[in-house]
Amino acid sequence: MPGNAKISLRGLRTFTIAARCGSFRKAGEELFITASAVSHQIKSLEDELGELLFDRNSRELSLTETGQSLYDDIRPLIEKLNEVAGSYKAGAVKSSVRISVQPFFASEYFVPRLSEFAAQHPEIDIQVGTSDESSEKHPADADLSIRLFRSPPADLLSYPLFPLRMVAAGSPDFKKAMTVRKKVISSEFPMIVHEPRPKAWAEWADAAGITLPKDNKVIRLDSMIAVVRAAQRGIGAALVPIPIGDLWFKEGSIVRLFKQEYVADVSYYLACKESRVTESSVRTLRDWILQNFADST
Repeated sequence: MPGNAKISLRGLRTFTIAARCGSFRKAGEELFITASAVSHQIKSLEDELGELLFDRNSRELSLTETGQSLYDDIRPLIEKLNEVAGSYKAGAVKSSVRISVQPFFASEYFVPRLSEFAAQHPEIDIQVGTSDESSEKHPADADLSIRLFRSPPADLLSYPLFPLRMVAAGSPDFKKAMTVRKKVISSEFPMIVHEPRPKAWAEWADAAGITLPKDNKVIRLDSMIAVVRAAQRGIGAALVPIPIGDLWFKEGSIVRLFKQEYVADVSYYLACKESRVTESSVRTLRDWILQNFADST
């Protein structure tokens, strides 16, 4: 490709949205065009560049190495263009920040306090993504993320918030029916297990010095919100993170079954790519999160 050749700005913008969405269909919905039109624009861009940007042999839409490099370079430029253009629209929000937060942290701890930030910074539009519950992963489409990490991620700017602390909890009726003799649970004690941390109950028992009943009934659930709701309804005992789950305890729908707390070997971190903190809106949200959530033990 000649060095002075012009590249389609529309194609670059479509590529950026498709890469962020991970789907031609979703990108088309955002752009109000068909998936085939998205595919055609990206194919034209690939022809202009002389490089493949997406791996079309895999079952899921994924970027090639060149595509990932282009996305990392072009995304902040496209967002800046959108920001500049948007500032000329009457009543338009001048800047936008996308943050990915694990679902339970978001619903019980982050979102309830987000109104404070919105009141202080009406010029910043916040997009909160909660679809990804995985740990130790900063989503590619996020400016900031709040995730559990065993150690600070080497390839990201990261700020420690607080360690994962957990307490055994259940409904008030569940606690009344529970029998413990000399730190041995002798009554039925069905355990609700959060699938991403299958060994948490054994680790809690070791740390607390409590002996769990053998051959316990186990209920496995893949989201922490489902785990706490199951405990609330008396289905079994659950390990609930604090202070994130404090609202549930304050309303009395669940109670502590034991005083002992378990501190896991992971901590919540606020993470972002170094290139993103050059944006004033990203820095503003980062600073507010650190002020309001760091060291909340």
